[in-house]
Amino acid sequence: MQGSARRRPFPAAAPGSPPPAGPLYPGRHGAVKAEDTFKTSPFHLDLWFYFTLQNWVLDFGRPIAMIILPLEWFPLNKPSAGDYFHMAYNVITPFLLLKLIERSPKTLPRSMVYVSIITFVMGASIHLVGDSVNHRLIFSGYQHHLSVRENPIIRNLKPETLIDSFELLYYYDEYLGHSMWYIPFFLILFIYFTGCFTPVAEQSRMPMAAVLLMGPSSLYYWYLVTEGQIFILYIFTFFAMMALVMHQKRKGLVLDSNGLFLFYSFIIALLLIAGWVGWLWNDKILRKKYPGVIYIPEPWAFYTLHMNNLHAAKESL
Repeated sequence: MQGSARRRPFPAAAPGSPPPAGPLYPGRHGAVKAEDTFKTSPFHLDLWFYFTLQNWVLDFGRPIAMIILPLEWFPLNKPSAGDYFHMAYNVITPFLLLKLIERSPKTLPRSMVYVSIITFVMGASIHLVGDSVNHRLIFSGYQHHLSVRENPIIRNLKPETLIDSFELLYYYDEYLGHSMWYIPFFLILFIYFTGCFTPVAEQSRMPMAAVLLMGPSSLYYWYLVTEGQIFILYIFTFFAMMALVMHQKRKGLVLDSNGLFLFYSFIIALLLIAGWVGWLWNDKILRKKYPGVIYIPEPWAFYTLHMNNLHAAKESL
């Protein structure tokens, strides 16, 4: 009698009905985790500021530091200041990307994030070596607006097999290094972007700090795409982001402040790229180095072609 009178904590389930979702079934496929529900995600001013700052200082600033600082401080057979900047970038950037992923209100695929970070570090490290040698060749008269075999200091090398070695170095720097660096970089940004949606329209606005930070962030993406020659990767990432925004809008979801910051930065950078291409559209020398349908000159190729000659002319006067 005492056993039959004992009350059950839950009503019995009907035969054939699925078990109730909740803490009692944490491993059930399709169950919604608490962290997957939509939350208010404030603008990550600290991360975005550090991310933009270190991009400008450690990535854009490294060749400038190498050119400006006295050569006596960093002999050509030793790492330059730019190389140390690159080393710091290879450590700080993946750390900031991981912190950005951690702050996403949505549970993101960890295995894909880890593999992307590992590939990113490897690609950026390959680029470090190739870029270090290529930029130091500038002091010997190497001209970035010319191909490897067309450069006067390379063309006269003996034996000619040395030219193949420099072409291999250029391949590691401009192709393999860039691919293993930038593909996981944009993949991680897109993965983070997938979690930047909210059903609350009031959360779809950026603070003034985000608006001010959007300028230097967009300008850096312009530099990244033009100097890295990754327009195809960039435009496909942008189209994927735009398609995701349209898809989520049908569900009644809008971008939060972090998603808006990233999305608008990509749009402004695309406009800057269009302006850059239009400005140099009729440059015959750069056209020769960048043939084909997609014509996007590198800023450092423009520098060695025009600005470096301008500085030499001023010094001669």
